[in-house]
Amino acid sequence: MKKMVKVGVIGCGAISGAYFDRMVNTFDVLDVVACSDLDMDRARARAEEYGVPRACTTEELLADAEVEIVVNLTTPDAHAGIGVAALKAGKSVYNEKPLTITCDESRALLATAKANGLLVGGAPDTFFGAAHQTCRALIDDGAIGEPVAATAFMMGHGHESWHPNPEFYYKPGGGPMLDMGPYYVTALVNLLGPVRRVTGSTRITFPERTITSEPKDGTTIVVEVPTHVVGVMDFANGAIGTIITSFDVWAHHLPCIEVHGTEGSLSVPDPNGFGGPVRVRRAGSDDWDEVPLTHGYAEQSRGIGVADMACALRSGRPHRASGELCHHVLEVMTTFEVASERGRHVELESTCERPAPLPPDLAEGALDP
Repeated sequence: MKKMVKVGVIGCGAISGAYFDRMVNTFDVLDVVACSDLDMDRARARAEEYGVPRACTTEELLADAEVEIVVNLTTPDAHAGIGVAALKAGKSVYNEKPLTITCDESRALLATAKANGLLVGGAPDTFFGAAHQTCRALIDDGAIGEPVAATAFMMGHGHESWHPNPEFYYKPGGGPMLDMGPYYVTALVNLLGPVRRVTGSTRITFPERTITSEPKDGTTIVVEVPTHVVGVMDFANGAIGTIITSFDVWAHHLPCIEVHGTEGSLSVPDPNGFGGPVRVRRAGSDDWDEVPLTHGYAEQSRGIGVADMACALRSGRPHRASGELCHHVLEVMTTFEVASERGRHVELESTCERPAPLPPDLAEGALDP
């Protein structure tokens, strides 16, 4: 297939490699023509590594008339500013997670896109993966009956022991919920649909943390955001979900995600990946049965959300990793802390369409038009 939609990437840090790999080598609908970074040496290195024609400044990339989609892989605090600038330059934008760090910013981003007739999308796109699409098909086909409950757990002890620049994860826009919650909440919305209201409890366990990784070993971080977040989600379909994200836990044996229905239970793999084992335990069964994956994209496929947006840009159909989905997920995550402060349930202002499932027979690199 002829490459159709020209893409520019802003932000050439660690996560960009996974995007470049798939956008350049897998999805024929995408043609990556430019990349930029505050560190021009890093931009030039990525361009050389993946055969991207131009490494340039962000201003030059936004002024490039042939770029139709900007993939914004900057840090979360820059997602809103870069996103709005791209839209005002006449380009659709796909942000890394979270869409922005506040709902006011994400509403402004969506309003700018609407005013300019452009698309907004964002990570994560891991729910496109074979495992989560198989789980989606099982729920839609009634394998566990009517969904009743869901649980999600992401718990560890933070980034200061291994990340070279861990300070951000303890500042506004960071924390375990905005860092990892997008994978889990997006996965649940894909499986169960939008959320109606939430409540939650949050805490900061360690007000200061000491970095033990290089190059900042010995530096003290003042923690400014909750590092243990517990949320309850009432989904519009009647299911009740529980989520815990934490940087305060040393070890645990809890599953990533489970969905429980009137006729059985579903074990869902890590939503930070595209594959993994899918298991069902049906009512009356003595054990879990592993279910063969029914869809493609079981391996690392970051960038599939960009490819899906490109197909939507050409065909006019809705894209799956949409701005509306990302905004709804952001409101869910940020409202846990609001509910904790208020001591009550909080009704959400936003909703979204449940993303359309992928067809089960897609060839590698293909998406439905």
